[in-house]
Amino acid sequence: MAEAVETMDGWYCLHDLRSIDWTSWKMASNEERQAAVHEFEQLLSKWEAVEEAKNGSHVIYTVVGQKADIMMMFLRPTMVELNELETEFNKSKFAEYLKPAHSYVSVVELSKYAPQKEGVDPETLPETQARLKPILPKWEHMCFYPMDKRRQGDENWYTLEFGERGKMLYEHSKTGRKYAGRVKQIITGSFGFDDWEWGVTLFAHDVLQLKRIVYEMRFDEVSAKYGEFGEFFVGNHLPKENVAAFLHV
Repeated sequence: MAEAVETMDGWYCLHDLRSIDWTSWKMASNEERQAAVHEFEQLLSKWEAVEEAKNGSHVIYTVVGQKADIMMMFLRPTMVELNELETEFNKSKFAEYLKPAHSYVSVVELSKYAPQKEGVDPETLPETQARLKPILPKWEHMCFYPMDKRRQGDENWYTLEFGERGKMLYEHSKTGRKYAGRVKQIITGSFGFDDWEWGVTLFAHDVLQLKRIVYEMRFDEVSAKYGEFGEFFVGNHLPKENVAAFLHV
């Protein structure tokens, strides 16, 4: 049997996508809408305090297209805290005007395919911890999609030798490094947590960089032969100071 790779796991992750019931929102009184927005802004301030204390992170984006209206991404140290955050939001006044569109549960993940230095645990290194517990960038654009590794016939990722998988992933990472400074990528593992095996979240200042990196990486052997992809969601950053304007009717 092929050897499984050891993973390093960091903060737990929730992608929470909602559609706004604009009809109900417009039918609400101005006082009700203002109260809902104010309460939501208070929640955002609470999440910002958590982020400033480096006990988690979050971002909110408006979704382009009809799959959803807003896309929220949360990181927390435990699955319990992630669930508590979600439940608190669900109990808010603003959530009464939202409909679930999609969600994805995972954990920030790094794989130990690279050779390890003797006597050094890579998980204890500061640069590794920064990647396992990242503060999410508030860049202009965000893209999220889930993915699997194919296991059909001769194209079965899980029957390949450890070294062969590591080599392909290294070549794949070289493509990604070409976009350093233009695209920020966060990989989350979802084995046992959700319907796909990984989640990929990309951030960019220029939205075309999202298209270009995904397109170019499709030509890497690991994607061309072994990649299976789910729905894509793309959106524009919604900072707290713009929430009221976005929801104004």
